[in-house]
Amino acid sequence: MKKRMENDMNDVLALFYFAYKTFTEEPDLIIEKYGIQRVHHRILFFIARFPGLSVNKLLSLLEVSKQALHGPMKKLMEKNLIISTESERDRRVKQLFLTEEGEKLERELSSRQRKQLATIFKEAGSQHQEAWMEIMTKLSQPRSGYDAWNQSLEDEDKGR
Repeated sequence: MKKRMENDMNDVLALFYFAYKTFTEEPDLIIEKYGIQRVHHRILFFIARFPGLSVNKLLSLLEVSKQALHGPMKKLMEKNLIISTESERDRRVKQLFLTEEGEKLERELSSRQRKQLATIFKEAGSQHQEAWMEIMTKLSQPRSGYDAWNQSLEDEDKGR
């Protein structure tokens, strides 16, 4: 890689780092009050987006093992933020739902991030939002969690 290109990519990496810090700062302050971490926020986000999500689908979305998910799930249940119920179609399948308190917390966390992005996209213009979406999609495509996300959206559209 040529020096100029390397320097440009270093700038991109630094911007990515600082942007992520800004993007997570407010939610981090909120979740700290609950004694939970970013992994818990991600779990809440996906359950909010797909109520009744199976544990296996959540594992796919997060790209983690059952062992890695067990502790955070247990903590969210202990804090009465999520519940797990048996599926009516298959009793072996555990479906996940947010409690009323979990919905309130997830809405507070994610709404701040949605507003932050909406403000930036409005200021930058729609062509920049489209470019950003294209870049983020290309970064996400190799991820199995991204495939699980798209499959969940398709299932939702089909009314499953």
